[in-house]
Amino acid sequence: MTTTNPGSQAAATPSVSGRRVLLIGASRGLGLALAREWAQGGRQVVGTVRGTGRTPLHDLADTRPDRIEIETVDITEPAQIAALRDRLADRMFDLLFVNAGVTNQPEGTVAQTSTDEFVRVMVTNALSPLRVIEALQDRVEPTGTIAVMSSGQGSVANNERGGHEVYRGSKAALNTFMRSYAARHSGERRPLVLVAPGWVRTDMGGPDARLGIDESIPNVVRTLDALRDQPGLHYVDYLGRTVAW
Repeated sequence: MTTTNPGSQAAATPSVSGRRVLLIGASRGLGLALAREWAQGGRQVVGTVRGTGRTPLHDLADTRPDRIEIETVDITEPAQIAALRDRLADRMFDLLFVNAGVTNQPEGTVAQTSTDEFVRVMVTNALSPLRVIEALQDRVEPTGTIAVMSSGQGSVANNERGGHEVYRGSKAALNTFMRSYAARHSGERRPLVLVAPGWVRTDMGGPDARLGIDESIPNVVRTLDALRDQPGLHYVDYLGRTVAW
């Protein structure tokens, strides 16, 4: 399991034009920004939305129909994941990135959280991404990358102030599940990446967040590019710095 800092290698990253990305959760926020960044950089992007309604991703796809396709999946529904896998049966991707996730009210302790809310956050943020990866791993090239949007709040070692307890717990669980996945696939050549994008001003991050999307997302893309040839599990922030487990 590697923890190499890729930041110094980003400038040497080879051309990415024509690479194929499967982006799970691209309707808005960071996912939408990732779809835009990858399409502008020459990638072919299949981005997913959860429902049948129109989203900002549809508006983006209208401007780049040569680069962006839209699929539908609710990652909390196993039958929908299986249906997506079947629809993509003849497709291969260089990168699978699972971005879909939810947050909840930051106030209150985990003991004060209702069971329904606890289950909603944990199923969406921890269980469902691994179901997606298990279902779609064969759609990723043997040397391709599998990545998940994690959070710095998933770091157990760095949790010195508390707060956001259920969300923190869901991301820590996600990280642990990815470590188990990495252990089961230790002989493979794929980089496995947990990305902490920083606190970003989106609907989920809120207006007081420290970073703008244009400060986070281009660096997330560069960090993933720099890790392309580095198999093993990496838990890194948007600048490629290793995050403590």
